[in-house]
Amino acid sequence: MSAHVYKIIELAGSSPTGSDDAIRNAIARASKTVEHLDWYEVIESRGHIVDGKIAHYQVKLKVGFRLD
Repeated sequence: MSAHVYKIIELAGSSPTGSDDAIRNAIARASKTVEHLDWYEVIESRGHIVDGKIAHYQVKLKVGFRLD
């Protein structure tokens, strides 16, 4: 097994649909410019409430990508 070194960045994804979509949106967008994304960790979750209902989800992530 190789020894890998990772760089860790923080991302915030959002979605009106749900927290899973917010995570997917953040990862999908980051993958367009960052190579070797390997893992993520949800570190914060929050949302916006309108008229007593959840209107928007936001999730803050730590994402690790492997350095060449």
